[in-house]
Amino acid sequence: MLNAKLKNYLHLHFLVFIAGFTAILGELITIGSIPLVWYRMVIAAILMFVYIKWRGINLSVSWATIAKFSIAGIIIALHWITFFESIKQANISIALSMFASGAFFASLIEPLFYKRKIIGYEILFGVIVIIGVWLITATEFQYINGIILGISSALFSSFFAVINGKFVEKYRASVISFYEFLSGIACITIFLLIFSDGFNRSYFDLSFDDWKYLFILGSICTAYAFIAAVYVMRYISPYTVVLTYNLEPIYGIFLALMIFPEKEKMSTQFYIGALLIISTVIINGILKNSGKTKKIM
Repeated sequence: MLNAKLKNYLHLHFLVFIAGFTAILGELITIGSIPLVWYRMVIAAILMFVYIKWRGINLSVSWATIAKFSIAGIIIALHWITFFESIKQANISIALSMFASGAFFASLIEPLFYKRKIIGYEILFGVIVIIGVWLITATEFQYINGIILGISSALFSSFFAVINGKFVEKYRASVISFYEFLSGIACITIFLLIFSDGFNRSYFDLSFDDWKYLFILGSICTAYAFIAAVYVMRYISPYTVVLTYNLEPIYGIFLALMIFPEKEKMSTQFYIGALLIISTVIINGILKNSGKTKKIM
């Protein structure tokens, strides 16, 4: 029998694996990025609502608070749209290597929200990340649109992480996410009604495979992954959780090479650049959280 700590640690790695698999689903789903995210948020919101009611969680918050959650919801929707569009414009490896820089960008955005000074090594890491992006761009310029979208996705992700960090100090994570999903759905719905044909019959006329992959994306990779991550954090230190989630791009790129070997095979310089970015993010996570862990221990 596995002890409780090892079981939760393996559970955490399974959640990171799921996060990496999200990119695979983005490649497999054939519909556009905007409707893809709409379906993802609708499925996740429904399942999250069921979970909230099952647990008897109070959804009552002020309208001003809902407005704040809504801003974050629009940001996470933009993050997902640009991420999946990066995959469609380039490939999974490009999207994930650019996404990996998000954790570092957050360390630069965070001082603006928490009013602290930028630490010296953050500037050095910034230079290394730029070099990594340059190496990738220099050899994979045919994917420039995907690269730009991937960087945009990383920036949206960073803003979302920092903003959400403020929210979780006061509100339950499930309540925050539910309202964020609703606002994302509302924003995308308005966009589709104004700038497209709206919700005609063809919008819902999806293949069986698309429905299947969308349900996996919205349920396992979004609703379940979020709820399970909150559960795991009760038993594993924040340092371990943050550091382990930084492995998401590694898991995702490895899966992509296994499943789509022809499309995902990149130049040597790409992997050098990706390694620089991912290594920087992991080292940054270690330095950022080591002091916090000592205090917790």
